[in-house]
Amino acid sequence: MKILYFFNLLVFVSLVAVAQNKVDKLESLRTSKKIISVNASTEKPKYSVQILALKLPPGNASFFNNIDVAYEFDCTDDYVRYCVGDYNSYAEAVKNVQKYKDLGYNDAFAINTSRYNLESGAGNNNFVPDPNKRYTIQVGAFRFPVYLSHFKGLDGIKEFYFKNKIYKYTYGDYSYEEAIEKLKEIKQMSGLEKAFVTELDAYLPYQIE
Repeated sequence: MKILYFFNLLVFVSLVAVAQNKVDKLESLRTSKKIISVNASTEKPKYSVQILALKLPPGNASFFNNIDVAYEFDCTDDYVRYCVGDYNSYAEAVKNVQKYKDLGYNDAFAINTSRYNLESGAGNNNFVPDPNKRYTIQVGAFRFPVYLSHFKGLDGIKEFYFKNKIYKYTYGDYSYEEAIEKLKEIKQMSGLEKAFVTELDAYLPYQIE
């Protein structure tokens, strides 16, 4: 019994040591700011306030002074546009413009984001499911890596860094039917209503270990 006890203790200590030594490769880059990547395949706010239009995305989240959440629109005219707010009408967006001008975004204006011509993305809500493929649920896509604690209630989040320098986050490995059922549950979770099902194989080459 003593031998078994010490063996189990040794295994436990080893596992704790491994966990403690596991290095977060993105620790220095992670931010609590949510710069949400939007493209033609993902749901987006219709009425918003544009605060910036840039040729190149900023390299650091601190660039967004006094902004905690912004939507990033990768447009076909080679501009990347940033909007804040998700309003029910254009008039409501107009009412909020001055608030962002007061924060230093002097060029802010109300916008119907359906006017943007966007680049296509990895997600595709029109694909035909293949019973031989595995699917996952994208729960987030951000310009900068976020803390995994953002995805409350979801353990085992996978993190990917795509060629367009967007960090994407997925949950699970399912058949298409299983993924659709899980998606219904995930969409009820706070902040994850824009999650969608996508093919897992398209993401795996970009996984961050």
